[in-house]
Amino acid sequence: MRNITMIRTEPGLISIPVERAVYCESCETISTSAQRRCGVCGSDQIMELAPLVTHPWDPGPAPAAALAA
Repeated sequence: MRNITMIRTEPGLISIPVERAVYCESCETISTSAQRRCGVCGSDQIMELAPLVTHPWDPGPAPAAALAA
């Protein structure tokens, strides 16, 4: 399981826009960072997540078993 650390304390902030999300390979945390360093541990071993996510997610049709329930 990966760590998720809130680095902002704004009330109601419950998600990170994928366009600004970065994954830190050092501390295994997903956060936002304006610089090229992790906002949690300061590592430069970060990867932007937006290029990994293509078009809006489409789960496809529901399995037949789920439709029967």
